[in-house]
Amino acid sequence: MVNVMSTPPYALNGRRKKWLLVQPKSDTPLRVDSASISIPLNLLMVATAAQKHFDIDLIDERVGDKVPTDLSAYDVVAITSRTLNAKKTYAIGDHALAQGKRVILGGVHPALVIDEALQHATSIVVGEIESIWDELVEDVKQDALKRVYRSNGFKSMNDMEHPDFTIMTRRKRSRPYNTRIPILATKGCPIGCNFCCAPKIYGKVYRTRDVDHVLDEIRYHQDRLGRPGVNFSFMDDNICFRPAFAEALFNAMIGMGVKWNSNISMNFLEKPHIPQLAKEAGCELLSVGFESVSPETIKLVGKGSNRVARYGTVVENTHKEGLALQGYFIFGFDTDTPEGFQATYDFIMENCIDFPVFTIATPFPGTDWYEEVKHRLVHSDWDKYDTIHYMYKPAKMDRDEFLKSFIKIQREVYSWKAIHKRLGYRKFDWVWGVNIAMHFFSRRLTPEVLL
Repeated sequence: MVNVMSTPPYALNGRRKKWLLVQPKSDTPLRVDSASISIPLNLLMVATAAQKHFDIDLIDERVGDKVPTDLSAYDVVAITSRTLNAKKTYAIGDHALAQGKRVILGGVHPALVIDEALQHATSIVVGEIESIWDELVEDVKQDALKRVYRSNGFKSMNDMEHPDFTIMTRRKRSRPYNTRIPILATKGCPIGCNFCCAPKIYGKVYRTRDVDHVLDEIRYHQDRLGRPGVNFSFMDDNICFRPAFAEALFNAMIGMGVKWNSNISMNFLEKPHIPQLAKEAGCELLSVGFESVSPETIKLVGKGSNRVARYGTVVENTHKEGLALQGYFIFGFDTDTPEGFQATYDFIMENCIDFPVFTIATPFPGTDWYEEVKHRLVHSDWDKYDTIHYMYKPAKMDRDEFLKSFIKIQREVYSWKAIHKRLGYRKFDWVWGVNIAMHFFSRRLTPEVLL
């Protein structure tokens, strides 16, 4: 006869505990998540580790999966959250708690508003889950979860497992995902812009994987898909912060036949050999946070890597290699003025920025900037924290003037005439396709939908 009292809870009757991992959709009116859906890499990495100890199911609401009404099959419901899907995350958490399930919340938003998130969860994970994973696993098995798990350090990136992509491919709904496979070569960004959440959670530590580990993961996907020509998106905040590492990685990737894109700080593109080497390694597009064409605004947000006087050189060096530039521009900081919209438009058109992305300055909870301006917030509706809703009153522009200018620049930059002018040097490709989609998106914008 089995002594039930001596049998660990996770092995009762020979049954492993079962996890439901959830990627919630957002309910933002502008449906930010519906444009191009990327595979949820962080959640996939958790699933890869969890399946060694537990039975798992993974649900991604963004592709049409539904969270079951009846959660009796699960012991643990683990949910990842950003601010713009926090309300949906909390609703799922409440639903699971009501059925007696253990609810674990991770991601940026719960880590920044711990007290709020704990109202909808059994436990919160703050920081990288890898650093507290062994402890969490044992606590789940013993049904003795702590309220907060906070990593005190970082594991080496060389300890990262290759994510098990069969978890995604065996799902019923895998077609809606972007064909670009997410991959990590580095973590962290030491720059520390005051509007960014990352430093609050991860500090300013910058880490890299051994080049061979990255190459092994690339080959894994080539073998899995049966072809060398695989498309990747490096999910790194800044792939070039250690130039020697980036150069070694790019050199090693030459001849592999892959295509890829990545984020990069623009100061590295001031050096012509970086975009040249990236191109040889298969790069197609680099994403750069220009943020503003105003030196005063760049100083305000603490982005020391940006030198406005060198913006033209950055674009020239990148375009010379045939690489596309995705340029991010933020409006609504206290130093911004109505004239800044025209100056930004002129810069984009003169430099033929391939894919401009316009956002509204958004003070995210938990950041220093949020504390500075929270008395000017117009609301705290997490559904609208998608960087394209009017969040607070900037010092030098009234609301109506700001919204009118924000819509105008998008419509003018993505007019048919402007698209042709900016992209006339390129053959018709996916960058053209993105611009065409943005043309129609810009036509949907009205002051009402941005409030």
